[in-house]
Amino acid sequence: MLTKVKAQPATDSITIKKSSVKTLTDEEYTALLNGKDLYHMSLAAELNHYPSPQKALQYKKELDLSPQQLTKLNAVVKELRRKTLEMGLIIIRNERTLDSIFKYNKLDNGSLIFYANRYGLYQGELRNVILQSYLVTKNLLTPQQLRKIESLEKRN
Repeated sequence: MLTKVKAQPATDSITIKKSSVKTLTDEEYTALLNGKDLYHMSLAAELNHYPSPQKALQYKKELDLSPQQLTKLNAVVKELRRKTLEMGLIIIRNERTLDSIFKYNKLDNGSLIFYANRYGLYQGELRNVILQSYLVTKNLLTPQQLRKIESLEKRN
């Protein structure tokens, strides 16, 4: 059974920055710069009862996480943050390049194929790291902790 996931603002009260790339909205640009999941890439996991590592840490007391679980979850969150920031910058740079080759009429079929396909590759890499973090989190938690985090999420 699928459950509805509450929509979160992409920027979570972060100041919106003016996009320096005309093909990205200010909200998209800011989200990419700040490592936010603007495109809801985590929904496949969330809708199928895989908890986010951030939520697991948020509820660490209620879940009674062991020191080992805390250490591993902190590492997952740290790596997720690093990778989402890295991929955000790469996606912005690729989008800027696509805009530029059109703007200055410097495109050819090969360049267009390369940069358009790169965009898909980067989006896939970003989605993979997000979904992997949910998989690792589910595997780190006990069945009781998984039930508890789900009940805590339903209350919020």
